[in-house]
Amino acid sequence: MEIKITDNNFETEVKAGSLPVLVDFYADWCGPCKMMAPLVAQLSEAYEGKCKVGKCNTDENPMLTREFNIMSIPTFILFKDGAVVDTLIGAVSKNELEARIKQVLA
Repeated sequence: MEIKITDNNFETEVKAGSLPVLVDFYADWCGPCKMMAPLVAQLSEAYEGKCKVGKCNTDENPMLTREFNIMSIPTFILFKDGAVVDTLIGAVSKNELEARIKQVLA
């Protein structure tokens, strides 16, 4: 299940969690973001219990958008133990996202 990542819950959902976290930085008006949404939902189900999958609306969360220097969306950032371990920018294939998740889980 996807979780909503916000400026307010980032610490508890991402930094303090024991599982790796994939965060999809997106905006409602972004075409490529809409295209990626079903893939992100599929990954959240496939990796439930192994890797959290969250979505962060860049328009609603300016602090996180600035902190992670989000200039293009969608941007996918993988966190492990609260630290950034991988970043992908733009629409990518499900296989590519899944390969990155598997690397973090290995």
